[in-house]
Amino acid sequence: MQKLWSTILLLSLFLSCKEIQKSPSIIQKSDATTEVSFANGFDIAHFDGYKTITVHNPWPGSDKAFTYALIEKGSVLEQSDRFDAVIEIPLSNIVVTSTTHIPSLEMLGVAEKLIGFPNLEFISSEATRQLIAEGKITELGKNEDINTEVLIDLAPSAVVTFAVEGNNKTVASIQKMDIPVLYNADWTETSPLGKAEWIKFFGVLFHKEKEADSIFKNIETEYLAAKKIASEATKKPTVLSGAMYRDVWYLPQGGSWAAQFITDANGDYLWNDSKGTGSLSLNLEAVLEKGGKAEIWIGPGQFTSLNQLAESHTVYAQFDAYKKNEVYNFTNRIGPTGGVLYYELAPNRPDIVLKDIIKIVHPELLPDHELFFFSKLE
Repeated sequence: MQKLWSTILLLSLFLSCKEIQKSPSIIQKSDATTEVSFANGFDIAHFDGYKTITVHNPWPGSDKAFTYALIEKGSVLEQSDRFDAVIEIPLSNIVVTSTTHIPSLEMLGVAEKLIGFPNLEFISSEATRQLIAEGKITELGKNEDINTEVLIDLAPSAVVTFAVEGNNKTVASIQKMDIPVLYNADWTETSPLGKAEWIKFFGVLFHKEKEADSIFKNIETEYLAAKKIASEATKKPTVLSGAMYRDVWYLPQGGSWAAQFITDANGDYLWNDSKGTGSLSLNLEAVLEKGGKAEIWIGPGQFTSLNQLAESHTVYAQFDAYKKNEVYNFTNRIGPTGGVLYYELAPNRPDIVLKDIIKIVHPELLPDHELFFFSKLE
C-alpha cells in the first residue's frame, strides 16, 4: 500500500538575511495574524519585520518544535541563530518531498515554482505531470536517499520535507552542506480539516496568505455543510474497513483520520470506540465476528475488485458487504504513472472525501454528487 511517508523527502534552503532595526532581544508582535483553527502541528506568528512558522509534533511521539523565521528579500535578521532556519520570502522556487504538498502549490497558483521532487512517478496531478513532461521538475531519487548533488545544483530557495522519526540521516547530510531543512507535518494531523489547513504553511512562504485562507475557508464551509446534511439521516448503516496483510487485519482506530470521515458522514463505524489515531491490528476471527454483518465496507486495503478480494482469501466472500456488493475503495483512480490520487489530493480536499462517504452511506442525501475518490468494487 502506498504510504504517505514513502512519498515524502527532505528539505533544503539557501538563505539570505534581512535587516531589522529593532533589537532582536525586543520581540514585538505585529497586529497582523494568521489564524490556525484546526491543525495542531503548526502556527504562524507575525513580528516587527518578520514572521515565524513553528512546527510542533514533526513526527509521532516527538516533543521537539522547529521554528523558522521568514524575512523579506534583502533584509537582515539579527541573532538568526535563534531559529532553525531563516528563509527569504516570497520563495523563488521550492523542492517538496511529499505528494500531499503538490495540491497546495497548485491551488495557490505556484506549481511552476516546484523544481525538484523525489519519486516523480508517485505524482498523479495532470497539471504537475505536464510540468514534469516539460522537464521543469527534476527527479531527486528516493526519499530515503536523495541525490544531494542534484539538489545542490538546483539551488532551491527552500526544500520542504517530513520525518517518520528524528534520526533522519538524509536531513543531517543536507544540513552539513549548510542547506536548512523545513519540516512539514501535515501527515501527523488526525483531523480532516486539520490536514487541509496546512495550505496556510505554503501560503505564508509565497506571500499567498489571503489566498490560502480563502481556499481553506471554502473547504471548511463545504465540509461542515456536508456534515450537517449527514447529521439529518435517521439511520446509521454499519461500516467495516481495512483488510488483511500477512494474516493480520489492519483497520483505522476510532480517533483516526479515516474513522473521522465515517463518523462525520453519520455512519456507524464498528470500531469507532477504539482508542488511538493510527490503526488496529486484529486477527481474522475477531473482525469476522464483529464486522461480518456490516452493511458497507469502505477501504479494503489495496484491492481494486471483488475478484481480487476473493482470490486473495476466500473468507472475504463471507462478509455481508461483499455478498451485497457494497464494497468501496479509492484504489481505482490513479495517475498516468501509477500514483493513487487519493493519497495525493484527499488530505487537501476533505470536503470531497466526506461527500463521497456520505454518498456511499446515505446516497439519498446527496443525489447530485458523483463519487470522485471512491468507487464501488466490481
